[in-house]
Amino acid sequence: MDKKLSVLFLLVCFIIVLLSGCIYPETEKVQDQTPYEVQVQTVQAAINQFQKDNDGILPIKNSVETTPKYQKYVIDFKRIVPEYMAEPPSNAFESGGIFQYVIVFYEDVPVVKVFDLRIAEKLSELKLRVNVQGYPPFKEKIVNDVYTLDYKKLGYAEEPFVVSPFTNRNLSFVINGNAEIFVDYRIDLYEALKKQMRNKYQKGEDIRDLLLKDSLFVPVYSLPYTFDENTNEPVFLEK
Repeated sequence: MDKKLSVLFLLVCFIIVLLSGCIYPETEKVQDQTPYEVQVQTVQAAINQFQKDNDGILPIKNSVETTPKYQKYVIDFKRIVPEYMAEPPSNAFESGGIFQYVIVFYEDVPVVKVFDLRIAEKLSELKLRVNVQGYPPFKEKIVNDVYTLDYKKLGYAEEPFVVSPFTNRNLSFVINGNAEIFVDYRIDLYEALKKQMRNKYQKGEDIRDLLLKDSLFVPVYSLPYTFDENTNEPVFLEK
């Protein structure tokens, strides 16, 4: 690595540290960084009552049409605090925590779930390194417009990962032709397909909701998946 590139990588690291301090200024002050079911249930009860009192309207922040499925309906705690609950959960981003509370429609019912904002932090790190590189260092093509990354070209000695909120396994990343980076949940979906009946899904349908059934989390920053009828394994859903 030449001197100029080394300086750029140092700059990237500095920016990441700086951004982390800005995004999570209170994180270390929060003792509880675990999303307990009782906290999610408390928010769910507040959401249900708000919806009942407001003709079906949900207390969510504005989003655009292109906002990804599991990040689209972020709960606006300002609309339910203090009338419907005393304060946001201590582990919520609004309280200095690391979890974003969202609403998803599971079997057509609005359900409260969370996702870990540290995943977004890791993706930001990867994106910064790709930007420094000047182009996405594609490694292998998985399916049309989905690729693995050559991490050595991005300056990594070891392959980066995030820990799955569903299985606690290490999850890798994939990238598309627009240099958008995503978490690869195939390992989690494989386990879900083994445990749950998939007959409610048709080939070509997105199966990510399988991960919602027994978890407080959503598969954030993910691409759509379906399943291979011959192997019953998850595969990326091609456009």
